[in-house]
Formats: sequence, structure tokens, C-alpha cells
Amino acid sequence: MRFERFSAQQASALTWWCDSAETRDFDALICDGAVRSGKTLCMGLSFLCWAMARFNGQQFGLCGKTIVSLRRNFLNPLLPVLRSFGFTCADLVSKNHIDVYMGRRQNRFYLFGGKDEGSAALIQGVTLAGVLFDEVALMPRSFVEQACARCSVEGGKLWFNCNPESPGHWFYQEWILKAEERRALYLHFCMADNPSLSRRIRARYENMYSGVFYRRFILGEWVVAEGRVYDFFDASMLKDPPREADISEYAVSCDYGTANPASFGLWGRSRGIWYRLREYYYDSRAEGAQKTDAEYVRALLALTEGRRLRAVVVDPSAASFIEALRRENLPVLKAENDVLSGIRLTADLLKSGKLVICKGCEASAREFSLYRWDEGRSGDAPLKKDDHAMDEIRYFASTVAGRKNEYLGATWVER
Repeated sequence: MRFERFSAQQASALTWWCDSAETRDFDALICDGAVRSGKTLCMGLSFLCWAMARFNGQQFGLCGKTIVSLRRNFLNPLLPVLRSFGFTCADLVSKNHIDVYMGRRQNRFYLFGGKDEGSAALIQGVTLAGVLFDEVALMPRSFVEQACARCSVEGGKLWFNCNPESPGHWFYQEWILKAEERRALYLHFCMADNPSLSRRIRARYENMYSGVFYRRFILGEWVVAEGRVYDFFDASMLKDPPREADISEYAVSCDYGTANPASFGLWGRSRGIWYRLREYYYDSRAEGAQKTDAEYVRALLALTEGRRLRAVVVDPSAASFIEALRRENLPVLKAENDVLSGIRLTADLLKSGKLVICKGCEASAREFSLYRWDEGRSGDAPLKKDDHAMDEIRYFASTVAGRKNEYLGATWVER
């Protein structure tokens, strides 16, 4: 990779620790802001160069939400650049560490995933000379604080990057607002700080987001989620279904409810686009009678009208319903159920036209107009109201429509 020029913010991130920099005595670097603003690669280069210039024979930490995401988003772009600069990088994948060499210097970089509260135990006991957190806002506080506590070598520094979340987020409150107190250099990035982005690419990213996600990911603001979740959706986005002959495969998404409403959607894929063709929605409170698992299975089969299904995506907590579906030899997939990332992905797919709601899907159209953020919470969460079709559409987006390797573990079933 060849770098022609750096923006002022990128140059600051690259050189803040150098002897000639006025910021050299800071203990930490925080880079936040817009997506694709050039902060991650510059921070990675700076971190590795600092470690190799200042230390020999030491251990460092590289932290992501998961090791898989850390490799994909951080290391895969970084390692070729380091090698082109003359570093030798030995990536020991099975042991989750990388040994980096330059001349007679050698340091080890351990990879850690901070996906939940239990992750803090994974980093206990190790002594580190520096730690880098990629997307720190996605990690639990207990993990981050434990990793910071392991950085006890003289001259060690902490490195954080992230996209903004809610202003009530612990990292915003404890690190960004207290950057001066914590002796941290705070650099805020926008898309203009990445000289490699063309105007066309910037415009594409700006069109991907709306509402709170636009303000966070494009403007780089730490703002409260408020108003409608899918504020861009209106009746003009409802489309006619494709011809039956043009549909290559079918799938169903399910939000199961007994006292609460149950919502099922039949999806058909045509020319790379998933269409919500029809739906089934049953509100037991409104109807005055609850249905059994067997009755819901019959309703699902009636919705599909004997079509061969590639997958039936179901809320993983609906254990009895999943078992009832499996007894019918249906190809059940337990849904990915990360709410916030699922909402982001669903919005992206809807705005890009890769996920289409067809005319006649009245229940989902109604919920799109009503589904709102819970403004009374300090963190991001939608109200648990008017959300049943919203949940199963999100399940489908996260588990099927938004995945590159779709249907891992699903099978064809002849009926």
C-alpha cells in the first residue's frame, strides 16, 4: 500500500508519541468520529511503530469485540502495510498472538476479544507495555478496565478508537469527557480527514444512514437515540412482489408469541433482492384466544403454501416452537439477536433496496410507522412496543439477508 498524503488528524495520530511532538507525554490516545475517516489504520500503524521504537522483548495487547472481527477489520489491512515498511510479522493464528521483528528488536502482540463481561477473565495475569482497543465502545467496561490495569510497564500507553454511541455510554462519560484529567489526547475524526475517500464514496456512505445512525456514523456525534427507529421508511417504499418465476428461493422469519403477538414473514429472493411477499400476524389479546405451538406451525405452513424453504429463522429463545418446527422437518435457524447491530443492518438493507417490503404487508408497514427509541433509557434500546414484525424482520436481516455466507447449517427440505 502506498500513502500519498495524510490529513492533519491522521498525522497527529501517527506522531503524537514522537520525541519532537508536544503531546509526547500524554498517557493515552483517543480517536473517535465518523466511519471511514481513516482513524483505525493510522492508529494501528502508530501503535506498532511506537511499540517497536520504544520497547524490545515486551508484550502488548490488541483488543477487539471478538478476535475474528479484530483480524478482519484491523489486522488484515494493517499487516501488509507493516511488511511493506520492512517489519517481519509472524502471525501465530492458533495461539492468537503476533511476533513482530525489526532489526534486533522483537515484541509480541496478544489478541483479545472483549465481547461480554466474562471476557475480563481472559486478560487477567498478563503484564503489558501497551494496549490498543479497536472499537472500544462495543466492549464491556469490566474488560477494558482489566486490560488497562495490565498495562504496567514503565512508558506504557493506552490507545482507543471507536465510532460514537449514546452520550450516556460509559466510555464517553469516563474517558472522552475526562480526557484532560486522564492525560489522554483526544482526536475527533470526520470523513474529510481521510484523503483516500473520493466524493462518490463519501456520498455513498452518507446515503447509507439516517436519523441517529447518520449523526453518529457520518457526523461523528455522540447523540441520544430518539424518535422513530426507521425514520426514513414510508408507504412509497412498499413495492409490488416479483413474478413467481423470478424467485429463486424462499425463507420465513418468525417472532413467536403466546400472550404477545406472533409475526411471521414469507421472503422470496429475486435477482439478489429479498422481498417480504406475505405475512402472518396474530395478536392473542386482540383476538381473545391464545394459540398452541401446533397451531402456529400450521399457520406457518399455510403461509408458505407448500413452497420449498431454504430457512426458517426463529428467535432463539422460542425453544418449544423451534422443537415443533423441527418435528415437521423444517430447516430451522436460530436468529442472530444483537438488537442494535441488527437495526443498523436492517436500515442499511432497506435503504439500499436489498430488502423490500411488498404491498399487502400491513402489519409490518404499521409497525415501521410506530417503532420508536426508548428515550427514557441511558443506553440505546427501542421501546418494547409495536415491535413483533420489527423483531422478525431484524432476525431475517441479521441471519440471512445481511450475511455473505448465508444459511450455514440450513438444509433443503422437500414437502
